[in-house]
Amino acid sequence: MATGRPAKLRVFSLNCWGIRFFSKHCSPRYEMIGELLDRERHDIVLLQEVWSERDFMFLKRKLSNSYPYAHYFKSGVIGSGLAVFSKHRIQDAFIYQYSLNGYPYMLRHGDWFGGKAVGLVIIDVFGMKAHVYVTHLHAEYSRARDEYLPHRIVQSWELVQFVRHTSCGADVVILGGDLNMHPQDLGNRLLRAHTGLRDCYTETDTFDGCEDGHTLIADNQFTKKQDLVPFEKGIRIDYILIKDSKTVGMKCESLSTTKGSVAHKPFPYSDHEALTAELALLQSEESKQQGQRNIRDSDTGVSEQIDAVTEACAVVTEGLSRTETLQAKALNLMGGALLFLLLSLAMALLPCLCADSLFSLTTTGLLVTLCSTALLSGAFLYIFFTSHIKILKETEDQMKLTSDYLQSKLAGCRAAGSSSSDGSPELQPLSPFKWEE
Repeated sequence: MATGRPAKLRVFSLNCWGIRFFSKHCSPRYEMIGELLDRERHDIVLLQEVWSERDFMFLKRKLSNSYPYAHYFKSGVIGSGLAVFSKHRIQDAFIYQYSLNGYPYMLRHGDWFGGKAVGLVIIDVFGMKAHVYVTHLHAEYSRARDEYLPHRIVQSWELVQFVRHTSCGADVVILGGDLNMHPQDLGNRLLRAHTGLRDCYTETDTFDGCEDGHTLIADNQFTKKQDLVPFEKGIRIDYILIKDSKTVGMKCESLSTTKGSVAHKPFPYSDHEALTAELALLQSEESKQQGQRNIRDSDTGVSEQIDAVTEACAVVTEGLSRTETLQAKALNLMGGALLFLLLSLAMALLPCLCADSLFSLTTTGLLVTLCSTALLSGAFLYIFFTSHIKILKETEDQMKLTSDYLQSKLAGCRAAGSSSSDGSPELQPLSPFKWEE
């Protein structure tokens, strides 16, 4: 990118709510989304809940002239639902599927069947290497009784690790998608504190959209009002996040959202509102000045990281205890089913021992079938919860390791500051996490 006038990058993000046969007006809404994208000609488009590859192929054909490069991320039983369209060449792609993603027996929620993940595409933008991430985290469903909070925290932690370890060498870092978290929720704070990603809504010079940047609003006819309780006007759970590098500074000049209804159309694009961010890519003195504005005090930054990871570790520990209880119940189910199975088999011998047996072969066969089904179900759940326990324990260990390291770093920063105030040679404090650019 030549120095002088900053280059502009327009990024679009939308949860398409594309569940075939369940989402309302799915096909005509994809037509509308395609028309919008073709008309607006964004640089990068990040889509979530494109659950059908057929719908992705429809958009790919429709947008082949305006977005010559596209990638669809495949995972899980029905797919990740993640897709990227770009005016700029996609050089590489990679997907990481989150290790925890709900429960298979929670059919009415269905998150387990969609392989929730984070997708990475490396894009050549004006001669710069842009690492662009699109993701979709587990839904909340109930604010008062959020049984999936530990899963979403594990997903947030894995997202943190994935971004940190794959964005080395990037000139531009952008993350967009449906995080299913409010701005100050723990997972969101963990993500921002440990990656340095900045929220375009809080950074933008100009905003045009729903009140407080909400992306689930009561005025959208597809929104289930119970999903907004106790937030009557709406909630903000969709984001575009950005991060500078040593070579390129980034500034969000404007951010806009759709506002429910669409002019001259009978319904909205989705049950979520779409986000469009216009980013300025800065170099030379501009990037240096922007970088200086974005540098946080090292002591404060490390403290925020410690607070976030400590709180997250407590949630994971609580989730671990709950999962161990579920594992014990699965083991009890196995034991009970095995006991009744043995009794049922014993009953099958009664006709040989007693001519007046009350148990027919049909009854005995039914009992054996039921007990065998319960035994297999218990065994499946026991194995399932055992794998969850290992994932939760591993995440807990990682968080404790990070917390211990940050505690020692904070002590070092404070010791360096104390030495400087005593007239000793000043030591330069380390940044919370050193990123290799």
